[in-house]
Amino acid sequence: MKSNARLLARLSFLALALAVGWGAAQANGIWKWRDKDGRVQVSDRAPPVDVPDKDILQRPANARPAVVSPEPAASTAEAAPRVDPELDAKRKKAQAEQAAQAQAKQAAETERRNAVKAENCKRARSQLAILESGQRVARPNDKGEREFLDDNARAAELARTRDQVNANCN
Repeated sequence: MKSNARLLARLSFLALALAVGWGAAQANGIWKWRDKDGRVQVSDRAPPVDVPDKDILQRPANARPAVVSPEPAASTAEAAPRVDPELDAKRKKAQAEQAAQAQAKQAAETERRNAVKAENCKRARSQLAILESGQRVARPNDKGEREFLDDNARAAELARTRDQVNANCN
């Protein structure tokens, strides 16, 4: 019985030591600062660069305060980025090619849509001509049997076909 109690005591001590060590390790990565509205922010990431050092309330143990060193003013010639003319020409050429490809793709898609619309118009006009001619029109029902349109069904089909003609032929 004593060995079980000793084992339990050792395990409890080990668990407590791990918990305390884990908490301390986690606390080392915590930042606290006061934002521009005066609210306290807590995060595992550093505050934004526009937060002044005086508003940082807590930082990780391994983080050092930001030291702002005054930089000498650079001349305007040095401040301007240097551009390789050859590289710039290649970049512009690639952008132009991409724009041309995108425009060609869009034109092809528009042409395809117009062709589909023209085909739908042709079919709708053909169907409208058949319905307006007065000849008997049949279509298969759910069982696959031929069923002739009565006057009401013909009128409904005429209205639907006219809508299709208006949508695709204009």
